[in-house]
Amino acid sequence: MSVISLITDFGLSDNFAGVMKAVILQINPQVKIVDICHQVKPQDVRQAAFLLSSSFRFFPPKTVHLVVVDPGVGSRRRKIIVRTKDYYFVAPDNGVLAPVLRDEPLKEIIEITNERYFLKPVSCTFHGRDIFAPISAYLSKGESPVKFGRAVKSFRPLDLPAVKINRRELSGEIIHIDGFGNLISNIDKSTLESFIKNKRFSIRLKNNTLRRISRSYVEETAGKPLALIGSFGCLEIAVNAGSARDYLKASKGDKIRVIME
Repeated sequence: MSVISLITDFGLSDNFAGVMKAVILQINPQVKIVDICHQVKPQDVRQAAFLLSSSFRFFPPKTVHLVVVDPGVGSRRRKIIVRTKDYYFVAPDNGVLAPVLRDEPLKEIIEITNERYFLKPVSCTFHGRDIFAPISAYLSKGESPVKFGRAVKSFRPLDLPAVKINRRELSGEIIHIDGFGNLISNIDKSTLESFIKNKRFSIRLKNNTLRRISRSYVEETAGKPLALIGSFGCLEIAVNAGSARDYLKASKGDKIRVIME
C-alpha cells in the first residue's frame, strides 16, 4: 500500500485538510494518508521544516511527503517534486525541504508545470487542493515525476540558526516548542557530547542554570526543570509533569548556552 504524509498549517477547525484528502482519495482510493501535523503556526516554514526533517525517516520507502505551508501561494514561487533515494517530497519551493535535502541522497528535482494534472479551476489561494494534492496522489500511484514538469538543479535554501562553538561555550537556540511545552534546541546530541567530553559544564537558558543531562523526565522532581536529549536527538529543556515554556517564560529563538566550567 502506498503512503502519503501530510504537514500543513491549516489547523483542525476548517475543512482545508479534509478537502485535500478527498482530492487524493478520488485519484488513489487505495493510498494510506498519515497526518503528521496540521497545526503548524500559520506561515511558519521553519516549524514545518523541523517537523518534516524529524519525521520522514520513520515512513516506509516510496512514501510521498506532502508539505503545504505556503505563505507565497498564488505568487510566482515554484512548486516542486523532489525524489531522493527512498522518498518523494512535494512542496512549495520556499525552503521547507532544505533541512531534509541537506542529508538525503538527492536524485532529481522537478518543477511542477504540467497543468494537465491540476484540479480545475485552480484557485490562487488553495494550491494544496488544486495542485499539490493531485500531484501527490498520482505519484503515489507510481507516475514518474518527470511527467509533472521540467527538471531543475536547485531548491531554495532556508535561513536556519547556526550552532556556534568557541573554546568555552556552545550556543544555540530554541527552534521548536512541542505541545507539552518542552523546549527543543538546534544542538544535536553528537555536537553536545563532542563539546562537553565528560567535563563539568552548565546549561543556561534565560536566568536558569542546569548542570547535568538527565535520561528521562522523571529523573527530576515534579515541577522542576531539567535538560535531556529528546526523542529526536536534540538538547531539550523540559519540566517534569509541567511546561518548560510556562515555567521559564520561554519562546522560540531564545538562546541556550552550554558553558564549560
